[in-house]
Amino acid sequence: MRQPRRKTLRMFEGAVLPVTSILTAALTLQLVILSLLVTARRAVLGGIQFGDAEDVELRHRIRAHGNFIEIVPIVIIAIGVMEASGAPSDTLWLLAGTFFVGRVLHAIRMFARSLWPGLIAIVTQHLICLYAGYWIFRHFLF
Repeated sequence: MRQPRRKTLRMFEGAVLPVTSILTAALTLQLVILSLLVTARRAVLGGIQFGDAEDVELRHRIRAHGNFIEIVPIVIIAIGVMEASGAPSDTLWLLAGTFFVGRVLHAIRMFARSLWPGLIAIVTQHLICLYAGYWIFRHFLF
């Protein structure tokens, strides 16, 4: 006879690298948004395919997208390595959440052209990278 379904589901039950998975999903959605913003601006400018057409707004959108794809992959990998190596879950959620908020702040800075969100994003991004690198080195070398 078939077992009845559980009435409650445990969050992340059986998930492999849940923090990394959730972070990757959230950042993937953010990447799509940034990409669409570049595409939309190109369309408004008459279908510009390459470069920024000397348009300041398009240039800002391209840089927000470019900066995102420059830093995000290594942070996802670092958090994934930490998670697979047994880093504390609370630490991982803190790093992942802070990094995601930082990426949102960075995008706000690029579009609103306000210094403070960008400064907060850059500082948190670098601190997260430093901590993750330190943790991985410490875990595997010492």
